[in-house]
Amino acid sequence: MTTYTCPEPSDTMALAGRLAAHLRPGDVLILKGGLGAGKTLFTSGLAAGLGVEEPVTSPTFILMREYRSGFMPLIHVDVYRLGSLNEFEDLEVLDVARDGVLVVEWGDAVETGLPSDHLRVEFEVDDDGTRTITLVPMGSWNGRSLELVR
Repeated sequence: MTTYTCPEPSDTMALAGRLAAHLRPGDVLILKGGLGAGKTLFTSGLAAGLGVEEPVTSPTFILMREYRSGFMPLIHVDVYRLGSLNEFEDLEVLDVARDGVLVVEWGDAVETGLPSDHLRVEFEVDDDGTRTITLVPMGSWNGRSLELVR
C-alpha cells in the first residue's frame, strides 16, 4: 500500500499519468471514493498518460466509455447506478477491456466480480480539497512497484 497527497487537481492528474506508465493490457483498477473525490479526474490523468486524445467524461449515465486513441484501450466504467453484480456482468466489460486497461468507478461495489489481480485506488478529500490517494495492490499487483516518482 502506498499513499500520495495531492493538494491540487493537477497533482491528481499527474499522479495518474505517472501510474499510466506502469500499466499493461489486462490491468484492472478499482476506484473507491465518495462523490466528487476525484475518480473521473484521476481517470483523465490515466488517459493522458496512455496517450488518449479525446477528453474523458464521467460514464455515470451511460455506464461505460471506451477510449481507443491511446497506446492501448482504456475502458472507463461507472457502476454507481447498477443494482447488482449481475447487471455489471451483463455489461461484459472484462471482455471489452481484455486488450486494454479497465477502470471501474465505485468498483468496490462489484469487486467480487472482478479479477483478484487488480489495483484498488482509494480517495479521501480533506476540507481544503487536498486529496489523499492510496494505492492498494491485490493479487499479482503486490509484486509490482507502486513507488511513483513524485
